[in-house]
Amino acid sequence: MRTPQEQAVAHTGIRLMRGVVYREVDEDGWTLLERHAAPVRDHFSTIGVQVVIDDVEGYAYLRNADEDDTEEPLPRLVRRRSLTYNVSLLLVLLRKRLVEFEASGGEGKLVLTRDQVVDILRLFLPDSSNEARVIDQVDTTIRKAAELGFLRQLPRQPGHWEVRRILKAYVDAQTLGDFAGKLTEYAGAHPGGDDG
Repeated sequence: MRTPQEQAVAHTGIRLMRGVVYREVDEDGWTLLERHAAPVRDHFSTIGVQVVIDDVEGYAYLRNADEDDTEEPLPRLVRRRSLTYNVSLLLVLLRKRLVEFEASGGEGKLVLTRDQVVDILRLFLPDSSNEARVIDQVDTTIRKAAELGFLRQLPRQPGHWEVRRILKAYVDAQTLGDFAGKLTEYAGAHPGGDDG
C-alpha cells in the first residue's frame, strides 16, 4: 500500500507522462507538482528523464536528460517528433510573434485568428493560383501544431487560436535567430514565396 506521499508522486508522474502540465488548466496537478517536485524529479532522474518546471510561464514537461559520455546511453522515453517543413516553419514564426507580443508589453495570452496565421505563413509558401489549396495546407498545419500542444483553439471562438507558451521551451532563442536569418534570406531571394 502506498503512503500519501508515494500516491501524490505517482499521480504527478502519470500526469507528466501524459503530456505538458499547465498551471491554468490543471490546478490540482500543478499543486501536487509544486509540493512534490523533489521526489518527482528523483523518480524520473533514475530513468534518465528530466522534469522541467517553468514557474513563470506555468507549465511543466518531461525531456530526456543530457547523456553523460562515460555511461551507456539509455533508450529514449521521450520520443523526438519529426516535423514537416510547414509545421516547423509555423512554430518558428509563432515563436517570433510571441517574442514580439511580449516585447510590446502584451499582457495575457497571444491569440491569433486563422486568417492571421494564413498571412504569417503565406510569404513562405510557394505561389499558387489555387487559394483553396493554400488554405487547406495552412489548416492542416494549424491542426498539427494544435495536436502537438503548441496551439489551442479558444472555446466558443471558432478560428481563434491561443499560442501556448510551451513553444518557448521547444524553439529557443538560438534556434529562432538561426531560422529567422534563413527565412529573411529566403524571402529576399524568393519574393512571395516563389520556389522557381
